[in-house]
Amino acid sequence: MTSQRAASIIASSNIPGAPASVKLVLASASPRRLQLLERVGLAPDLLNPPDVDEIPRKRETPRALSVRLARAKAERAREMPLVRALGPNAFILAADTVVGLGRRILPKAMTEDEARDCLSLLSGRSHYVYSSLCLISPGNRVSSRCVETKVRFKRLSREDVDSYMACGEWRGKAGGYAIQGRAEAFVRLITGSYSGVMGLPLHETVQLLEGAGYPVFHSWMTAPPSGV
Repeated sequence: MTSQRAASIIASSNIPGAPASVKLVLASASPRRLQLLERVGLAPDLLNPPDVDEIPRKRETPRALSVRLARAKAERAREMPLVRALGPNAFILAADTVVGLGRRILPKAMTEDEARDCLSLLSGRSHYVYSSLCLISPGNRVSSRCVETKVRFKRLSREDVDSYMACGEWRGKAGGYAIQGRAEAFVRLITGSYSGVMGLPLHETVQLLEGAGYPVFHSWMTAPPSGV
């Protein structure tokens, strides 16, 4: 995006002191992604999670699935009535996170058996977390990123797994664990983006928004202190 176009978007943004025009849509129902955005001073104007089929295609790799689903979510959200009602200057951000062990895609564990199977596979081994972003900016410009993070677990004991099952944090999580909770104690080494493993790689998210012309840093200057 040219600096002239970026300046024109900032001039008509919804940031205090400018007309309400630019809007940020988070196409996700994840409370973690919302919390992560807020951590870097960004507050979506609309949360609009789309319904997409997340079943992997035949021979689809974990990375390819993550990239495809992020784009599908953004494109589906763009057509939804609440998003269309925001007007032409809406930025639509979607994300998807997939845990992979080699070419194997680990599920979002919905049952205890699924979670135990995931942890058994991850125990004492390295795996990859693929966190993909897709941003549709004004003018229907589509940009995307995929952030790959390597995570190595310690060898898990039966007590580790039983205790983690009892806490319930595994439910609905890719790979059967949530790194921002008790499962962080299982991690021996992480190479890449911690926030990406949580579900939204913040460095790449800010880069994507800034590159598309969204007034990221202007919002920092006008928002109240975060209390950090």
